Amino acid sequence: MLTQILNFAVVAGETAEHHAELPMPAIAYGGLIMGALLLLMFVTIAFTSLGHRHEAVQEHADPHRQHPNKHDHGETSQH
Repeated sequence: MLTQILNFAVVAGETAEHHAELPMPAIAYGGLIMGALLLLMFVTIAFTSLGHRHEAVQEHADPHRQHPNKHDHGETSQH
């Protein structure tokens, strides 16, 4: 079975058509991808401290909330 696969690969390689040229050099694709990822990194860094601009406000208990927080995270004193 392995020889059949190898024979098929050899025949397919011999009958391959001429490849099409890329519209730009291969290094340009890497440069574009790297530039896009760097841009995303800088946007992420720019918005890192966005949540720290205002003081934290105590959340009020809303009885109409779908899933109220019933877990004690050390906010109440223990008896």
